[in-house]
Amino acid sequence: MSKHAFVFPGQGSQFEGMGKDLYESSDSAKELFEKANEILGFRITDIMFDGSAEELKRTDVTQPAIFIHSVIMAKEMGDAFKPDMVAGHSLGEFSALVTVGVLTFEDGLRLVHQRALAMQEACELEPGTMAAVLALADEDVERVCSETEGVVVAANYNCPGQLVISGSVDAVTRACEGMKAAGAKRALLLPVGGAFHSPLMEPAREKLASAIESTHFNEPICPIYQNVTAAAETDPSKIKENLVAQLTAPVRWTQSVRNMKADGAVEFTEVGPGKVLQGLIAKIA
Repeated sequence: MSKHAFVFPGQGSQFEGMGKDLYESSDSAKELFEKANEILGFRITDIMFDGSAEELKRTDVTQPAIFIHSVIMAKEMGDAFKPDMVAGHSLGEFSALVTVGVLTFEDGLRLVHQRALAMQEACELEPGTMAAVLALADEDVERVCSETEGVVVAANYNCPGQLVISGSVDAVTRACEGMKAAGAKRALLLPVGGAFHSPLMEPAREKLASAIESTHFNEPICPIYQNVTAAAETDPSKIKENLVAQLTAPVRWTQSVRNMKADGAVEFTEVGPGKVLQGLIAKIA
């Protein structure tokens, strides 16, 4: 039986003016936007609708902004939102969990905000960076990382031939040279504020763990394919566990999409700002 998968984007999909059309055209959307302002304690809608790209790029703004946009879009789809399975890229996993009933909008937003602040703090404690490696096999990327001195790991398996590595600035810079020597077409540093999905996020993982632990998780209406395992999950306690592990573990997006296809997904709909995931899915599947 052919199944319909809904996928949710992560950091990097934000754009100036995001969500303004939803706010102006729908009362129910407007209500949720205002509820988000209230929960966060500042008017994030002002930054989303009228802020600069620079303001939107701050982790503590980007993450809640993308989450709010994605969840409201899913709600505005009404009956058209009928997932047989869902997945989200990094932060997008939280959006996915709200849309399939695991978390309430309020709890989801609080966790996303806490996650963003914890990640921001971890970045300040230990500066790190990330780099995109193009046209090199996954195992070669992993090998170069393991042979490079310092903290550097494969962080995002985005699609075949596109991997992101993460770690300390020195180690990532050295690894980029190693990637090029191993035959990568390009290995370029990304304009990010930290080493996401690497061991350097350990302080953030510890903070988020207690917040997640004290939040109630329901069973989802359909399986969610989580970043850490790339496998279908419906058990709330396992979902919690994987969500905590996600901060220091790689995002297995390629593997998740392949597993969704293997389990019958024929149609993939991206919900949220941008079309980054559609491009990756086209290359994977």
